[in-house]
Amino acid sequence: MQLLQGTIKHYPWGTTDAIPALLGVPADGRPFAEYWLGAHPLSPSTIDGARLDDVIREYPDCLGEVPRQTFGTQLSFLVKILSARHALSVQAHPSRAQAEDGFARENLAGIPLDAPERTYRDSWPKPEVLIALDEFHTLFGFREPQATARLFDALGVAGQLSSVIGPLTARKGPAALAEVFLDVLSLSGERAQLSEVVCAAAMEHQHRADEVGEFARTVLELDEVFPSDPGILAALLLNRVVLQPGEAIYVPAGYMHAHLRGTGVEVMANSDNVIRGGLTTKHLDVSELLTVVDFEAGVPRIIKSAPMVDGVASYPTPCPEFEVWRLSPDGRTVDVPGDGSARVVLVISGSLVLSQGGEAATLTHGQAAFLPADRAAATASGTGLAFVTASGVR
Repeated sequence: MQLLQGTIKHYPWGTTDAIPALLGVPADGRPFAEYWLGAHPLSPSTIDGARLDDVIREYPDCLGEVPRQTFGTQLSFLVKILSARHALSVQAHPSRAQAEDGFARENLAGIPLDAPERTYRDSWPKPEVLIALDEFHTLFGFREPQATARLFDALGVAGQLSSVIGPLTARKGPAALAEVFLDVLSLSGERAQLSEVVCAAAMEHQHRADEVGEFARTVLELDEVFPSDPGILAALLLNRVVLQPGEAIYVPAGYMHAHLRGTGVEVMANSDNVIRGGLTTKHLDVSELLTVVDFEAGVPRIIKSAPMVDGVASYPTPCPEFEVWRLSPDGRTVDVPGDGSARVVLVISGSLVLSQGGEAATLTHGQAAFLPADRAAATASGTGLAFVTASGVR
């Protein structure tokens, strides 16, 4: 068991105070968007100054026998604290097969890993689960096409947008959403100003207490950050979801989403692959979007953790790369879940005493530990709250 030091990402969309407060470090006015805990080669955590990916290569037994057989000699998951001040780009993540094919294809083409036009930074998928630490707002998955058409109609702009949103009522299912989404990404000339028409109409409806008011406020929230961006229309095809603290949402491959604001713990497969679809100045690969994005509409399912048993509650997902639990001993000594895999334990509040193989360490909020799989079972005691992540196969 060793203390793990993560890396901070100062992306422009981050908040200035939430992550510093969690980590117990001074806020310096810069945006603190993400805090990474893992072994991704682009930004590995460290143990006593040594890169975690190097430690794992030298000491692969720490991963656990089954995870090592399944995923090779690399940690299969990445843990982040994410804190958004405003909307991120509309994006989706590839499946394993898509990532492997895309990464190999771009390598063969000689595109440098840090090139702006690069789409695949590694060969891994990036399913993820986000667990809210405060009220967290996100856009997730496509709304039923006719429901979206009704919202635009309620704003009074359906006629002016008919050349773009017409397929929402003229066609059915994924084909309708795919046609509108891809059309929005190619808007130019006068049609590129259609988002301004929607924003003007939203001003008149923003104070309504119904779903139309929420739709209007989403328009204005996006326009404040991305003024007149046609990508606003793409984002408006998505469901708005609000998570309360402790609630989670699972993002499988192909699901379009755009986090809006809030702070949460995000656990994902060990990847940095992002296929963007609007609200960004970065590279948009429209042809790749067609192969990756799932245009099936549906109602998002909010995940509530399973009931707490012996100080542990799980957040079930179908993902083999990771499994995550909430750990709250409440003054007792409890077993740390995930035995058989390397684990990352991140303390969010209070303090916990972790014990493994005769070693013990006290972790306070913002501190994290790496628990090797080939050591004795680990226990935790104290009154703190932590999240534990392990491989989904053990």
